[in-house]
Amino acid sequence: MLVVGSITADVTAYSRRLPRPGETVLGYDCSLVLGGKGANQAVAAARAGSPTWLAGCVGRDPFRDIVLSELQAYGVALSQVRTVEGRTGIAHIRVDASGENDIVITPLANASLDTDAVDESIRAVEGEVSLLLLQLEVPVPVSCHAAKAGAAAGLTVVLDPAPAQELPDDVWQHVDIATPNENEASELTGVRVTDVTSAERAASWFLDRGVGHALITLGSAGALSVTATRTRYFPAYQVKPVDTTAAGDAFTGFFAAALAAGLDDGTAIQRGMAAGALATTRTGASPSLPDAAAVETLIRTNRAGDGG
Repeated sequence: MLVVGSITADVTAYSRRLPRPGETVLGYDCSLVLGGKGANQAVAAARAGSPTWLAGCVGRDPFRDIVLSELQAYGVALSQVRTVEGRTGIAHIRVDASGENDIVITPLANASLDTDAVDESIRAVEGEVSLLLLQLEVPVPVSCHAAKAGAAAGLTVVLDPAPAQELPDDVWQHVDIATPNENEASELTGVRVTDVTSAERAASWFLDRGVGHALITLGSAGALSVTATRTRYFPAYQVKPVDTTAAGDAFTGFFAAALAAGLDDGTAIQRGMAAGALATTRTGASPSLPDAAAVETLIRTNRAGDGG
């Protein structure tokens, strides 16, 4: 598959609780690792066993070598990653003792990704990939262009609309599968998603705009899959979370990898659910992403992810 998206260096601070505005708290740990939704999802897909190319931008600074070496170590193809003037993107993450987090992303080099680079990347992998995976941490017009170009090239287009931003209505008809979480679905659709019933209403918003499959993740409450012909609820796998960073990226990467391998939607969702659950059991972004063996083990030992 081809992932078009962001690449960042993630600087994470861990503390018992998150500070209130204007407050300083003492933390107990920190880390510096590869991150960015594009990079995280590419790593997840590669760890799932999918041949994966990443199209994105890094800067000319020390963080460049850190993120590129980690991407390469995880098996992500880097031929479509470009080095541009300026600095590599940064994400500042804070995690509390319950595993909840908040994140400030500074795009920097990610803002340099343009439509020409996207077109070149799609041409470069023609015949090698069947699926295009997108997010919204690069310029929105670039992601929109990528969706249209990917659809025109005959690729299955999967959009993780995060962070949630208003998109032109004509983009959705080029999206085969949208994978928002409950917060993103709420912001995009205007439907406050708090349970399965409200998630189904939000899913209808996506389908009404031309999306073929709306897949709304609900964190520990599971996920809802809605198409024009079928609605399925998938309970979450039960784990003890320590850090929810990149759990959504683990879900989307493994889900997309399964689709790219030709597996059916239900099996792909189960793999995504298991990967997302496992990612919450380890700290950090890319270091928390599980491998295929761990995901298969969780599925075999706990059938909670079966859809009904």
